[in-house]
Amino acid sequence: MKIFFGIIITFLFSFSAFAQSQAEVIVTSTYLRKSPDYSGEKIQTIQKGEKVTFEKSPIRNGWSYVSISNGKIKGWIRKDTVRSVAKLAAFDQKPRVVTDFPPIIITVPPIVKKTPTPSSKPTTTPTATATATATAIGNTTASASGTPAKPSAPSETPIVDEEILRVETEEISLNVRVVNANNRSVNNLKEADFKVYEDNVLQPITFFTTAEIPIINALVIDNSRSLRSQLAEVIVAGKIIVSANRPKDESTIIRFVGKDKIEVVQDFTSNKPLLNNALDNLFIEGGQTAITDTVYETAKKIEKYQSSAKKEDVKLRSLILVSDGDDRGSSHTEQELFELLRELHIQIYAIGFVSDLSKEAESGVMSRQDKARIFLNRLVEETGGKAYFPDSIDELSKIAPDISGELRTQYLISYNPTNTKRDGSFRSIKVVISEGENKENRTAITRTGRNSPTN
Repeated sequence: MKIFFGIIITFLFSFSAFAQSQAEVIVTSTYLRKSPDYSGEKIQTIQKGEKVTFEKSPIRNGWSYVSISNGKIKGWIRKDTVRSVAKLAAFDQKPRVVTDFPPIIITVPPIVKKTPTPSSKPTTTPTATATATATAIGNTTASASGTPAKPSAPSETPIVDEEILRVETEEISLNVRVVNANNRSVNNLKEADFKVYEDNVLQPITFFTTAEIPIINALVIDNSRSLRSQLAEVIVAGKIIVSANRPKDESTIIRFVGKDKIEVVQDFTSNKPLLNNALDNLFIEGGQTAITDTVYETAKKIEKYQSSAKKEDVKLRSLILVSDGDDRGSSHTEQELFELLRELHIQIYAIGFVSDLSKEAESGVMSRQDKARIFLNRLVEETGGKAYFPDSIDELSKIAPDISGELRTQYLISYNPTNTKRDGSFRSIKVVISEGENKENRTAITRTGRNSPTN
């Protein structure tokens, strides 16, 4: 029995000398940087399914030195993006799966606990240990020479703890428009000009670019009878927006009346003739206008289309709504709609033909026109977009190119929130811009906040 126990102990010692414990993790994405700080140059985005190895290097200011691509690419990641979820005490237990997503495998050095060995027992040399281990696999009672083996316990007994780790890198992306006092776009700013606050707490900016990125947008057009006199000009305006698309941009055309008549006339495509043909095929019909339901369903469609966590796949997602803003038949409430929009990354632009709506208060509450204005304004303010309320149909020829220009002149900013609680609460977001020359006042426009995720 002692012989068998000794062989098992030496087997564990031999295994721990060559093996490293594995850990199952999940990750949204995180940057590998050249230096251990947020301003360090980004080497590469670490994606799901990649193998990450912690290198033998001291932790610096909360950053760990790691390698990917089998050690070919090395850099720094935040240490606090990795936390222990559970420990498995037994050596032969397997880590449980913590997510349905493809895991990143992080290789970490084994944890070894030293146990003093009584001095009365002789130590075993590496050669003897290797021999005893090899014998144990095929024969637990004899040595390689055929005689009974009497291995002694090694000088230290290792206990390898395996951990399940979770990499948490909740990076928040913002599309930011900046305007001056004359409401004109400001396009020459640098990262140092921006400060991002979440719940009034300054946040570390992790990504900033002014480079043009592809646009995915949905032209969502009210086809109810209230838009009968404007439809022809709306179609022309839609074609102006489509004409501004670049080769990598994609649009979809959606018409709606009631909640049972929300139709994709043309799905996402970069083919302008197809989009223009879809616009030409729009038509008016009767029904109880369901604006809230249409925006709700379209927003989900935009978010899902070509969704990717990779920075190189980032796209600006927008919804351009043309309607009178007078919702008459939606199933979803406004509260449900805004809760959804806080979870998505979509800007809404609204063209509201509200002038024909009644200005008279109904049953002691606000008028239909005031209610429509408030609803459309809230849609764009919550998402960082812009609302237009033309007094004349002739204004559409100026509004359409203005929307296209607004979409082209934005800053893309990302930050890692300092509040890591995953409680589903609302977090307000504010972007502050430094003053320009001669104390020029500049205003940043972006979404007003987000809902934190839940575990």
